[in-house]
Amino acid sequence: MSPSATPRPSVLFVCVHNAGRSQMAAAFLTHLAGDRIEVRSAGSAPADAINPAVVEAMKEVGIDISAETPKILTVEAVQASDVVITMGCGDTCPVFPGKRYLDWQLDDPAGQGVEAVRPIRDAIETRVQALVSDVVPG
Repeated sequence: MSPSATPRPSVLFVCVHNAGRSQMAAAFLTHLAGDRIEVRSAGSAPADAINPAVVEAMKEVGIDISAETPKILTVEAVQASDVVITMGCGDTCPVFPGKRYLDWQLDDPAGQGVEAVRPIRDAIETRVQALVSDVVPG
């Protein structure tokens, strides 16, 4: 890192992976933020529980989530992060003192067809792009 560079905050995104909106948000964060945001799951679903419409809608924008295996949430991962963003977690994600928590919810497309999922996907992509620029500039 050069002396003039601003250190990036350590950002952890925690989702419940079997919620459609969380799957899409996690996929967009991984795609858009790369290693700048670590994505972990507070719960996971078997591959056959993934909404096929969510998989199809994401493939339309070049992201394949059908074989995604998220890292699982650990206490150490939360403690090592400066910012913790939660989505769809409810009480599953414990609150640790001294952390900056952001939480946001959108409609969950679980059980909906691809036509209904597309606008939700696009709203999530827009939100994730804004989140990436707000939390991890540059």
